[in-house]
Amino acid sequence: MSDLRFAIFGTGFWARYQMAAWNELGGARCVAVYNRTRATGEAFARDFAIPAVYDDPDELLKRERPDFVDIVTHPSSLSALVKTAAAHGVPVISQKPMAPSLEVARANLKACRDAGVPYLIHENWRWQTQLRELKRVLNEGAIGPPFRARISMVSAYPVYVNEPQIKDLEEFILTDMGTHILDLARFLFGEAGRLYCQTQRVHKDCKGEDVATVMMTMGSGTTVTCEIGYPENPVECDYFPQTLVFVEGPHGTIEIARDYWARVTTASGTHSKRHPPVLYKWVDPDYHVVHSSIVSCNANLLSALRAEGSAETTAEDNYKTLELVFAAYDSSRLEKVIQISSKEVEHRTNPEHAVM
Repeated sequence: MSDLRFAIFGTGFWARYQMAAWNELGGARCVAVYNRTRATGEAFARDFAIPAVYDDPDELLKRERPDFVDIVTHPSSLSALVKTAAAHGVPVISQKPMAPSLEVARANLKACRDAGVPYLIHENWRWQTQLRELKRVLNEGAIGPPFRARISMVSAYPVYVNEPQIKDLEEFILTDMGTHILDLARFLFGEAGRLYCQTQRVHKDCKGEDVATVMMTMGSGTTVTCEIGYPENPVECDYFPQTLVFVEGPHGTIEIARDYWARVTTASGTHSKRHPPVLYKWVDPDYHVVHSSIVSCNANLLSALRAEGSAETTAEDNYKTLELVFAAYDSSRLEKVIQISSKEVEHRTNPEHAVM
């Protein structure tokens, strides 16, 4: 099968790593780039030897007729570009969060469904090597059905230096990092039955919350606590913090610790092994655990677009994560537990039912 031709929309901080990750894979070739500031798009295209540059997405889609688009722009512009691609009958890969509200997300889903085009979300966090190992061990059942888990992603990395615009988000940590961590909770333990959340704003120069604690009771019976935040903002930091996980079951525990160690403790003792990410030459060493996972995520999405496999993070699936994000905001605002009703579960399983 020949390579799929694609266009990349957006040329910001993350787009460079997204493009580098595509170049690690066979089967896809970038033929055009869109950026609203043409000069910036031209510089990006030179760096990655992309032959065509546009500052109008409609013109790009009409002239180039790509097999899919990869949208790597700010959340405020994602939705319009999703609908534009759908109107041209072009399959979509979109960054997270997939939309700024559930209403907009449903409209995006409907646009792609009506156009008959695949709509996929680039949710790379679950593709980190040590987290895939955790899922494998859970599936093996060595510790029995998990009854309690803690997922912690509390970062001291100066994220505001590379992405200063996030300080202006009125809804911040739950949309930025919560989308990753709540998706990971679903990936590991299934769907949530109820949720409680508390948020804080530690840095007063942030408009939105920069710390959140979310407790969920999953349908599987597992109680999961997610600790999410950027509570510190040092001038320098020599590492990108890793996601730490501790899972308890009736027959033992599983821990994902720093430096990519997976430790499984059962009656037979503790068995430990490191599962470091691939260190590609283009990754930022401070971000390498995250950047490396982009390659595995892209490979999964590409296999689906080439009809060679199934995508894990379709938009329909990611809509369920977005529901948890906004349920967390409701819980924090109302200071109450949010029950996921049977009707809501139906909508989350079949988002088309929720389209007005």
